Amino acid sequence: MVSIVLASHGTFAEGIKMSGQMIFGPQENVAAVTLMPEMGPDDLRAKILEAVSGFEDQDQVLFLVDLQGGTPWNQVSLLLGEEGHENWVAVGGMNLPMLVSAYGERMGAETAADVAKAIYAEAKAGVCVKPEELAPAEAAPAAAAPVAAAAGAIPEGTVLGDGHIKFVMCRIDTRLLHGQVATTWTKQTNPDRIIVVSDAVAHDDLRKTMIQQAAPPGVKAHVIPIKKMIEVAKDPRFGATKAMLLFETPQDLLACIEGGVDIKKVNLGSMAHSVGKVVVTNAIAMDQADVECLEALAAKGVEFDVRKVPADSPENFDNMMKKAKSELAAQA
Repeated sequence: MVSIVLASHGTFAEGIKMSGQMIFGPQENVAAVTLMPEMGPDDLRAKILEAVSGFEDQDQVLFLVDLQGGTPWNQVSLLLGEEGHENWVAVGGMNLPMLVSAYGERMGAETAADVAKAIYAEAKAGVCVKPEELAPAEAAPAAAAPVAAAAGAIPEGTVLGDGHIKFVMCRIDTRLLHGQVATTWTKQTNPDRIIVVSDAVAHDDLRKTMIQQAAPPGVKAHVIPIKKMIEVAKDPRFGATKAMLLFETPQDLLACIEGGVDIKKVNLGSMAHSVGKVVVTNAIAMDQADVECLEALAAKGVEFDVRKVPADSPENFDNMMKKAKSELAAQA
């Protein structure tokens, strides 16, 4: 796996490394190197080489650097020009979209150069402004077309692919579309559409707009009510679509399945705590209604993958349910 050095003035590199871990999970062969006020260029160079010496792969190294022209950039550039470092690559203007993109890309990349090429567009697209009219016209984000409109351009009765929409992932997450989903899970599953299925959110224009704007580059995001999702699942015009489904609650998911949507596996990512709920993992809280709903889903043959990000080890679903029942009984 390609190794990564984060280099910056001050503690920025350490902070962005921590932020990346919150979104993508713990990462091996990643080091933060910081230039502090009392240090000189040679001191920084020594810290960079020390960081690289701790990597499993010291040949394919990607440097993400805060500022072109600064001391970290200049020292990395000098190292790249030395013999034996031909496969080292540097990218300036480090930001969080760049980092999480690099984490995803290096999973399947053979070289640091491959990762550098892949992350440039997402790093650039991660720069945005609000209100949108302040952005240059060519950079203003385009609103995602509704799912219904996309189908409407194709005559009814048309069969694309095998006529059945492909669910590359189905996730229950109180926060719906956020950083962990927009980066880690989309890279893991490669959808061409993210569909948030919620009656409540579909009628909330503000939340709907925020979700559409949170979609990663190249992926359209839609917010539709449960009834529309049931119709989409039966529409052969979506046979060539690879969709990630996001549900705010297990109850919404159960309603979809009972309506005929064929979902066999669900990622249980986050269920927020509120009054009356008990905490059963670091991301999952339940009340009695949640327990009964999840049991109903399991009875329908749904398989649960309980984890926030791909790098996490899955929790045992049965043990989680036992804990929830025990703590709810003790609370009663």
